Amino acid sequence: MVELDSLSFSYEREPVLRDLSFRIPQGETVVLAGANGSGKSTLLALLTGIYTPSGGRLRVGDIYSPGREDRLRSAVGLLLQDAELQILGATVREDLLLGCGGEPAGSRRWSDLARSFGLERLLDAPVQTLSGGQKRKLCLAATLLKDPSLLLFDEPFSGLDYPAVRELRCILAENRAAGITQVVAAHDLEPVLDLADSLILLCNGRLAESGPPAGVLDRAAEHGVRPPCSWRLQGEIRPWD
Repeated sequence: MVELDSLSFSYEREPVLRDLSFRIPQGETVVLAGANGSGKSTLLALLTGIYTPSGGRLRVGDIYSPGREDRLRSAVGLLLQDAELQILGATVREDLLLGCGGEPAGSRRWSDLARSFGLERLLDAPVQTLSGGQKRKLCLAATLLKDPSLLLFDEPFSGLDYPAVRELRCILAENRAAGITQVVAAHDLEPVLDLADSLILLCNGRLAESGPPAGVLDRAAEHGVRPPCSWRLQGEIRPWD
């Protein structure tokens, strides 16, 4: 589904990502972790076609980069850490309509998504009146209208309160059950690791570790990533609540 082959990227000759190679099978939920500056957000930008690799290549399905970044931007959904940068409409209804191109044929889909995300009663609400969690759900609903083959989350739990974190976890679990391939970039592993099929650790732009979470966590702290409390205390990954 997703394959990186010796992928590298530089900003003005300053290396940010170096020689990354790994695969993500169809339908897996992957947590991408690393300290600040490790290259997580840059990698997400490459996967969604915002940037072009400086070296190597990546593949999402049958789409390759370098070469078809335009197709990546259509096929991959990216949820930004700051939801306000992603909302285009003045109201919830308008933003969802923009997500389906304003076409009447998409009306059933956007209304169904609004209902499933608990946004139905807010359709005519100005977007600036929404809570942080509601804005993030609106962005996710609008992104899902594209039927993305790959869904990327950049620090999705940042700034959310407890109820909003629980709601977002339910959405991630539902997406996983539906077979949607997901990559969740996160500093804090606590609220998401029990939902992950695999864990990828970046360190200074390089692939430090990858594999099933239980096989990676013992070395996470060496790369600036704090293991969950349940792992440090009991050596197990427990559901977050």
